[in-house]
Amino acid sequence: MLSGFEKNVGDFIRANELFGSAESVLLAVSGGADSTALLYTMQVLKAGGFVGAELICAHINHGLRGAAADEDEGFVVEQAGELGLEVRTRRLDVRGFARSEKVSLETSARQLRIESLLEIAKANGCDLIATAHQKDDNAETVVQRFIRGTGIRGLGGIWPARVFAEKFKFVRPMLCVRRSEIVEYLRGRNLKWREDDTNADCTYRRNYIRHRLLPVLQADCSGSVVEQLFDLSQSARRYYSLVCSRADEVWTESADSEGRRIVLDCKRLSAEPAPVKVELIRRGLAGLGSGERDLTQGHYKRTLRLAEQNAGGKEIELPGGFVVRREYGRLIFERTQNKPERPMGEAVEVKIPGRTVFGRYVIEASVIETQEDAGKEIATKTPRHEKSEVDSRLRGNDIGIVSREKAQKDAKRLVDSRWSLPRTSMRGGNDSGAGKFVERFDLDRVQPPVVVRFRQAGDRFVPLGLGAQKKVGKFLSDARVAQDMRRKTLVVADSEKVIWVWPIRMSEQVKVTGQTRKVLQIGITGTSGSAEGKETER
Repeated sequence: MLSGFEKNVGDFIRANELFGSAESVLLAVSGGADSTALLYTMQVLKAGGFVGAELICAHINHGLRGAAADEDEGFVVEQAGELGLEVRTRRLDVRGFARSEKVSLETSARQLRIESLLEIAKANGCDLIATAHQKDDNAETVVQRFIRGTGIRGLGGIWPARVFAEKFKFVRPMLCVRRSEIVEYLRGRNLKWREDDTNADCTYRRNYIRHRLLPVLQADCSGSVVEQLFDLSQSARRYYSLVCSRADEVWTESADSEGRRIVLDCKRLSAEPAPVKVELIRRGLAGLGSGERDLTQGHYKRTLRLAEQNAGGKEIELPGGFVVRREYGRLIFERTQNKPERPMGEAVEVKIPGRTVFGRYVIEASVIETQEDAGKEIATKTPRHEKSEVDSRLRGNDIGIVSREKAQKDAKRLVDSRWSLPRTSMRGGNDSGAGKFVERFDLDRVQPPVVVRFRQAGDRFVPLGLGAQKKVGKFLSDARVAQDMRRKTLVVADSEKVIWVWPIRMSEQVKVTGQTRKVLQIGITGTSGSAEGKETER
């Protein structure tokens, strides 16, 4: 016959459909009071028909407490053996991981523990992983999140079930009971458990909340603060479920996965209520593998403000190596480490004539001596007057000929092709190669030395076809060149001015005319492996 405690847990499992049709469940057992109660209660419920799945025990030795940790492991192996259950153990180097990753011991232990449990479950064919979280743990979690800054989802506390990596589900069968009830159950059955001395160390935030903060809150609370926080969590979870229903619809209609980034339509996002906006932003980051423990309410607010701004080229760095930026009505989430490193940080002088290497770019320069009428012929025939596809699209957009969306798509398609498609030089002749483009300048208008570099703050030039100076960043923005493509842009400059924003537009100030007598020809090869700069739009 089931005890009141066991029946309560069994009813909670059924009400929340925690086990479903699972054939095998991995029990995470540390040896403490909570997990020992989980171990024995699950065995009783299986014998009573509440649980049909096979049970396997897992113990994770964090290696933080020396001999005491080894004794915990021995205790769990012994208890599982008495119940006739298989047991799997794993030893971790939590301190080493914390040092190498520069994270706290708490974060290190949690991350390695979850990864280990997932590996054990996968190796043993377990469908679910059951942990011993209970109501007091939930109260501590809600308070901790409240202090850090959280929303409705965070107020949901510890969920009865949660899906982790590779679709494995963690379930919490004992979330319906208090810590005091667990101790009473173990004593009533004359069962032993292990005590972890570090649980009394209030330098750890969770222990401080447990031993210092919650007792103070309880002193001013008419009822049980733990029970009230549990009721709050249940209400928050129900509300959040409604938010998710709406977010599912919007996500399907307006979110796109583009390689290693996720894109949301800002206009569609702005039309939704604030809770739905937050959920969509969370999904954008979660879809890239971002954790949520370091994300605060402040991060979400800044991201929402970014989505509402009518300006592109701005970005926000988020914890965990992620970034979010707004670009032409789209909110883009991506990993910062996916941005390749720039090949060189300093400007390199171009040998004239000669061959110059700038990182993975190759610059070839030559001087063409012209005759009496050769300048007119070059000015007439040079393809810069024919215009490359990219240049034509972008110039058309400058004067409003090309629509915003079309310019953006064309520029992305055409500029991308410069790094991916082997093609002949757009200037004709014998110059050819993968991503090689050649431009011709009036040498008498060029003031040496000529250098090649990446864009810098304040760079300006006079775009070919325009009569006024313009910031390079503003030019690229007006031309609807996407942020990731802007990072591939090089600047060729003389001692006074920018003469070429490669590979998009040369300067009006150095164009070849009928009076040109010496032509400076520069070809730059950018292969598909070319590195990119790391700057954000200025």
